[in-house]
Amino acid sequence: MQNILAVINTPRQDWKEEDIRNAFNTDIKDRYSRIKDFGSKRSPEETRFQLRVNSDTKDGAVPYAALIAPDQDTSGPYGGMSFVLFPADDDGPALIAMGIGTQSISPDDMVLGKPGHARRCRAISRWIASLPEGGFTWSKRDPVRTDLDIPKVVKTQLVRWDKSLKKYSMVLYACHAATGTGSDKDRAAQLASLTAYLDLFMDERDIDRKQASETEALATRLQWLGHLFPSITQQDTAELLAYRRFVVLEGPPGTGKTHLANSLLKEQYKGHGHLIQFHAGTTYESFIGGLRPVKDASSQGFYFSAIGGQLMRAVQRASEDESKPYLLIVDEINRADLAKVLGEAMYLFEPGDPNREVVLEHEFQEIEGQTLRLPSNLHLLGTMNTADRSIALLDVAVRRRFAFLPVWPSLQVLNDDRRSCERMRKKFAQLLDLFVSHAGDDAFNLLPGHAYFMESDEAKVKTKLQTELKPLLLEYLAQGHVSGFGDEIHAFIDSLDT
Repeated sequence: MQNILAVINTPRQDWKEEDIRNAFNTDIKDRYSRIKDFGSKRSPEETRFQLRVNSDTKDGAVPYAALIAPDQDTSGPYGGMSFVLFPADDDGPALIAMGIGTQSISPDDMVLGKPGHARRCRAISRWIASLPEGGFTWSKRDPVRTDLDIPKVVKTQLVRWDKSLKKYSMVLYACHAATGTGSDKDRAAQLASLTAYLDLFMDERDIDRKQASETEALATRLQWLGHLFPSITQQDTAELLAYRRFVVLEGPPGTGKTHLANSLLKEQYKGHGHLIQFHAGTTYESFIGGLRPVKDASSQGFYFSAIGGQLMRAVQRASEDESKPYLLIVDEINRADLAKVLGEAMYLFEPGDPNREVVLEHEFQEIEGQTLRLPSNLHLLGTMNTADRSIALLDVAVRRRFAFLPVWPSLQVLNDDRRSCERMRKKFAQLLDLFVSHAGDDAFNLLPGHAYFMESDEAKVKTKLQTELKPLLLEYLAQGHVSGFGDEIHAFIDSLDT
């Protein structure tokens, strides 16, 4: 890609159509399979895409170089998805962008309308911005909304390409503005952007890469996919608990939320804490405290006494040594109606104010009175399964009091042959790509986690997939959670039987 990279760093006044066509023709033939010559403007041999170049740099002109959909005129408006470079108005590198032709979204309406295209653009954008000297990146939530202009706050970062934006800002849906320092890091970020967006353009057109480029392309893909599925470590969680005290790990099934919580209790908290699990029968009385019958020798056989619940017992234990953090893990925290379970104790869940108190209706032995306070060393970590839509959702008042950490499937499984055999890794990659490509935002949060694919024994693969993953996907279908791409899910389920 060094020839196209040179074009990116060529000043506007030095843009020459022949040089640009030769650069694209050479580099794309080197990277992708079975590419025919497309350097000629009038008679290109390649039929799967076109190269459009406008090298007119006179005042009022907007030069660009773009890969566009095939079978279109050699000049004038065009339609469909495009990969495009716009030279800076004065000094600096070209703007690397994805856009839609001003004519229409056709013939790429099926590609541009899929959630996956916008999702991949956002991930690539975030990845590039995270690189050293990554510059400024932006992507539109919905590429087909050509009635929406680039936000003003974004335009302030793109003043070097003001002439191009005045004409094309409505149809651009992703862009990368490099720093232009000329350093190795700047050039590396430009190359990452160039290859990632070009690969996306070619993948959407079903154009394969050459084998020599595949390893590097896969590594790049895993890096930007990491920004769709950011990893959360025990240390990340421990630091957030130290800062916010009340945290919820949320994510689809099989992502290791409970495992992470237990490992955190064992290692970071040295076992100083305990785990409880919420369920449909969890009440204020069982969690905070209340009157319960106690057996005695009276004629009635029992009497009522105020007995503390799970939270009160955690307060009691944490208060024994407030110099040591105490962790209460609440597994499946949204299986109970948390607002009802907490009652007036919700007032205590204010991370920055550990001195808050509430006066309860009864006196409790566990707190030696009626006043309940959460000691500053008491941390609460909940786990929440986002796939179970039949259970209570946390209301706004509750959510405000907790910090939420999304826990996604781990992409490391795709590269770890010690934890997962080749067939499992392939199935994981297929299902992941299926959700990335087709799932809307709600359904995307249901992607089954890596635990469903952690089996290193090939002989056990079929049984694990059919008894663990298949029932989950069938339940998604029955509940209508993945109805937007049900045929794709059915086809994947059928593949599990082979």
